[in-house]
Amino acid sequence: MQCFHGLQELSTTESDFGLALGVFDGLHLGHQAVIDAARGCGRVGVLTFDPHPVQVLAPDHAPRRILTSLAHQELILESLGVDFLCVVEFTKDFAALSARSFADELFATGVQRLAAGSDWAFGKERSGNLEKLTAWAGSVPVVGVEPVLRDGERISSTKIREALKSQDLATAAFLLGRYYSVYGEVKQGRQLGRQLGFPTANVAVPHEQLPPNGVYLVQARCKGEWVKGVANVGVRPTVDDSKRRSLEVHLFSEDVPDAYGWFLEVGFCEKIRDEMKFSGIDALKEQIARDIQVSKK
Repeated sequence: MQCFHGLQELSTTESDFGLALGVFDGLHLGHQAVIDAARGCGRVGVLTFDPHPVQVLAPDHAPRRILTSLAHQELILESLGVDFLCVVEFTKDFAALSARSFADELFATGVQRLAAGSDWAFGKERSGNLEKLTAWAGSVPVVGVEPVLRDGERISSTKIREALKSQDLATAAFLLGRYYSVYGEVKQGRQLGRQLGFPTANVAVPHEQLPPNGVYLVQARCKGEWVKGVANVGVRPTVDDSKRRSLEVHLFSEDVPDAYGWFLEVGFCEKIRDEMKFSGIDALKEQIARDIQVSKK
């Protein structure tokens, strides 16, 4: 997928395109509705901001972890049929830009269609809204998308965080339209899983929110294909005293790269059990074998 850095780069490259506007952390069903509303031109793109505006404007209220990093968003957007991503750097200077100035820069790209949530606001002190954007748009259609509801409540990234915190993976999946997943680089670990006979990929996830500690049935995107497996999220109390959380994935496939430096998307399907400390390595090995048996069933 193409990724543009700023509106100027977009304006010199694209033509006949629609844009979905907003902060798409999670890319849940509400976000997907905005993207669908931006379709209808030759190509469709997503315009988002990095870092998340809350991290700049109200860092004390920003979540410690995001739901989807930019690299992860690219992967998901491509699967949704989006052609490109445009990332605008969100700084204090950018936040001070007037709504009209931002709109002028936006229309200068040659965009042919715009879509955003009906309550989307932009510009200095959030002074711009879709009513103003429509008035400044001329012949460019501006589509406001109403919130997508579940049981009468708005789908939001906050609701997904709450579902993850309460270990309700089914609700998280319902709000997302897919299993909740994280994306990270496979790095070298202690290779204990290999020694136990269950080789694992040690997936580094520095920015995205992991579910609570435990053992999970997962599916991972490996070489473009989804492969089932079992994963442990936690501090590995039987073998590690560091208290540092990690994600280790054992995939039910022999076609897994035996190397480091590649990236893996891991989707959490169902929790099998809580993480626990065992009396020793042998007891741990026996439990891993049972976890794998349960997961395969």
